[in-house]
Amino acid sequence: MVAGCAGPAAPAQPKAAPAGAGSVPAAGAATAGRGAAGPPAAPHPLPGLAHQEEETSGEVVARRESVARAALETAQRWGLDRPPLKAPPRPATRVALTPVQGVKLKDGRPPVVFRVPTDDKVVFLTVDDGFEKDPAFSRMAGELGIPLSAFLSDYLVRDNYGYYRDLHKQGVEINNHTINHRNLKVLDYETQRQEICNQQDQLEQQIGVRPRLFRPPYGEYNDDTLRAAASCGVQAVPMWNEEAFPDHMEWRYDDRKLHPGDIILTHFRGTADWKATMPDLLRKVVNDVTAAGFSLGRLDDYL
Repeated sequence: MVAGCAGPAAPAQPKAAPAGAGSVPAAGAATAGRGAAGPPAAPHPLPGLAHQEEETSGEVVARRESVARAALETAQRWGLDRPPLKAPPRPATRVALTPVQGVKLKDGRPPVVFRVPTDDKVVFLTVDDGFEKDPAFSRMAGELGIPLSAFLSDYLVRDNYGYYRDLHKQGVEINNHTINHRNLKVLDYETQRQEICNQQDQLEQQIGVRPRLFRPPYGEYNDDTLRAAASCGVQAVPMWNEEAFPDHMEWRYDDRKLHPGDIILTHFRGTADWKATMPDLLRKVVNDVTAAGFSLGRLDDYL
């Protein structure tokens, strides 16, 4: 079973970032039937144009082959079994949520979502807390083009918001995980509102964008949590179906396999907690997702 978000319960001293995996960049026209008398084919209106079209087609093939070679080389440098599968195009509009399995709706409250309703073979990687600020992880995600969403607790990241500003610049969406990573379910409404809304304000100030998504620490919440989140602009509360570690995946459901729209949880952790680095974690996740025939998408594009 999924263990859930087990963030540090009290502020901790930052650790040095572990060494990364490497410092490297990331038909022709239809013919008449036999014997049919038809006009002779007209000459090409612009002599040489057909040849130019063939050249253009050849250039496209060559460019695609070059891109594929580069993707393979980058994947190999980071120790992947093969390049990650390309995600579907970003949806023109975010999915309309209805009360189906994996989605909980209540009037006046942001929806709680365990699985995004989609038929695309896409799953979503989300990273919580913010304790480990590994530059190799940032490089790996950037060079491989891995989309992900971060959910940050202020007390763990206030010493280096710059790391997360840089992640945001390379396409990582930064979302809310409260100020102090407390179990909201045992707190009164006003305290919950301070934990959530103060972090909304802090992230807007530090990153430049007010978060749309919020995840409660440990996955613990009640109606006051959702009411408080709605009061300061939260539009959805994504949970998770799987939790990823550098050496295994923990599953919420007994079939122990990925489904379209699954949300994968992991954490900003390093060698002190895992005996492995964040690039080790990302390598394991990407290899497993790719082997299962899925691509990784950005949660914020769908939800």
